[in-house]
Amino acid sequence: MSSASHKKRTYEKGVWAEHRAALYLSRRGYRIIARRYKTKFGEIDLIAAKGDVLAIVEVKARQKLEDALEAVDMKTQRRIVNATLNFLAEHPAYADHAIRFDVIAVENLVRIVHLDNAWEAGP
Repeated sequence: MSSASHKKRTYEKGVWAEHRAALYLSRRGYRIIARRYKTKFGEIDLIAAKGDVLAIVEVKARQKLEDALEAVDMKTQRRIVNATLNFLAEHPAYADHAIRFDVIAVENLVRIVHLDNAWEAGP
């Protein structure tokens, strides 16, 4: 498999996993605010609201659940926190929401595991 076709397949797998994660959240009463929200700090996969909670969701598609969870390292967490601050600055209507950082792991593109409050933004 060429490098270009591997990248395309990986991209498509990620898009599919994000689609599945958005459906999962919608069925649980969340309203999807944004998908693939781009900032100068990077991208937020999903932003979803339920009540007064704004869930910032990182979606990972992996063969094993453990690999998906390990992929959200400290560097990724910092990037997402900074992107979230950027989102809130651009969308002040959400400033009064409680912010929660979640991970949704899509194992083998089938099984979904939702880890809410996966980490905190810190001081």
